[in-house]
Amino acid sequence: MRALDYAIREGWASLWRNRGSGLFAVLAIALAMIVLGALFLTTWNVEHLLAQWSSSAEFSVYLRDDASSEQRGAIEALVDQSGVVTGREYISKADALGRFRREFAELASLTTDFDDNPFPASVEVRVHPDAQEDGRADALVRRVAMLPGVADVRYDREWLARLASGLAAVRCGGLGLAVVMALAAAVTVASVVRLGLNARRSELEIMQLVGSPIAFIRGPFIAEGVFQGGLGALVALGLLWLGLAVVGAWWGSDLRVFLEGGSLQFLPIRLCAALVAGGMAVGGAGGFAASRHAV
Repeated sequence: MRALDYAIREGWASLWRNRGSGLFAVLAIALAMIVLGALFLTTWNVEHLLAQWSSSAEFSVYLRDDASSEQRGAIEALVDQSGVVTGREYISKADALGRFRREFAELASLTTDFDDNPFPASVEVRVHPDAQEDGRADALVRRVAMLPGVADVRYDREWLARLASGLAAVRCGGLGLAVVMALAAAVTVASVVRLGLNARRSELEIMQLVGSPIAFIRGPFIAEGVFQGGLGALVALGLLWLGLAVVGAWWGSDLRVFLEGGSLQFLPIRLCAALVAGGMAVGGAGGFAASRHAV
């Protein structure tokens, strides 16, 4: 405990003495944590949105223009008897056109030039979440697609799966970039800490001569790196929060439409704590690398 207390006090004092050069190390770690934090922030919100969409997934059965009422009735009967849906709604051609004009008001003027209504009638089916997991919903989609009067069937889960795959690729690429930047930040921390080490070379030699434990010699430099990493991560979290607030202020109304009335969310506490811990680990690694030159 004495060694830890000494390392913390001396590490903070060294950080304050060398605050000019230490600022570069803090900024380097902040940049690495911003990249990683932006990745977490993006994937967190997208995953939250995907979970929301998946819980209310539906498929749309688009009808042919010449589909008869009997064919529509057969489609609805199959859907009702499947036991995998929570509800359905028939959307006529006129309703489909009206919906397009409401949801895409800036494009509504284009529909005035149509001689005929190009939007097909459809039956929109809300699928029970359990049916998505066990494959019953997919089986129903295949059966419905083969019925007379059906022009096409579009299932939300298909493009949700593609979006999830793309999100995984983005996550891997972002993590790779964050690792590279974290290594660069650790090197920066090591360089800054080593400058302070060289300034205290005489003092360290005296400590060695009087038999000071290695923990008392190396500990302050490791602690200094940990402090730099923690400060860099806190700076990154502050900038990420500010950036999210700016995005919400500028594009909040558009985002609420896209997010179906919701809003962007900041990282949960556990991810914020993970970022701070990661920054401290990177800084500590840099400090440890520099401290090896102390003895």
